Amino acid sequence: MRSRLTRQAGEAVRKLRLSKGWTLLQLSEKSGVPLSTLSKLELGQSSLTYDKILRICRALDVDPGLTILQETQSSPAPSGRRAVIRAEEGEPSQLGPHPIKVAAHDLLSKCFTPIVCTLTAKTLAEHGAMQALPGEAYIFMIEGAAMLHSEVYAPLKLNTGDAVFFDGTMNHALLCFGDGPARALIVLAGDEGPWREAI
Repeated sequence: MRSRLTRQAGEAVRKLRLSKGWTLLQLSEKSGVPLSTLSKLELGQSSLTYDKILRICRALDVDPGLTILQETQSSPAPSGRRAVIRAEEGEPSQLGPHPIKVAAHDLLSKCFTPIVCTLTAKTLAEHGAMQALPGEAYIFMIEGAAMLHSEVYAPLKLNTGDAVFFDGTMNHALLCFGDGPARALIVLAGDEGPWREAI
């Protein structure tokens, strides 16, 4: 279970980062803190060590102690929100070569982002370079079959109704398998991703 302080510190870093208009990747490059660590930090899944505080605050050009403490006290967690997404609704974007619809795109500071992905690429050549996503990921096959390739594991076939939970920060590619159409529900930690920059 996440502690209240850990969660608030992560929210404070997120708020400061967004005030600069930076993505997680930009903060990672400027601070030298790995993207996966920043993602876990903002989600409240990792505590702030002194070294991380200094590096992040230097990158954000803020006072290491005072600013983080002030932000933790002034950034309450969102509550009472809801978003209804009707059939075929969602903000259109791209995830690699695949068209996607991002649900509840207008809600910021989400703990997770649900995406419906229509798989189009059938080979790694069609897909292009494998990609990494911030944080953990869950894929559930709504229709058809897919093959999940990654830099760590052997290819994994997923049929309709199958699901996989994995570390999205490792490079991977999800490909359509077989002749029929394939659609997947992808749930990603947080609400940062390529769709934020693409839209």
